[in-house]
Amino acid sequence: MCLAIPMKILEIDGVTAVTAVEGVTRRIRLDLLPDVSVGDYVLVHAGLAIATVDAAAARETLEILQRLADEVP
Repeated sequence: MCLAIPMKILEIDGVTAVTAVEGVTRRIRLDLLPDVSVGDYVLVHAGLAIATVDAAAARETLEILQRLADEVP
């Protein structure tokens, strides 16, 4: 099982993109998703975009992850 984080694409440069979540930016690879656009949300695992999601699903996932993190002592 893997944990993928939803991130919004801010810039695209070939097969890489700059993404952001919660004010943190990361450069990721787009090899598996060549048809994404700036503004799209993608699930990122190990620096690689593995799926697209809509904004509502991205928000819901981030809320769930935050609730889980809040439960860790």
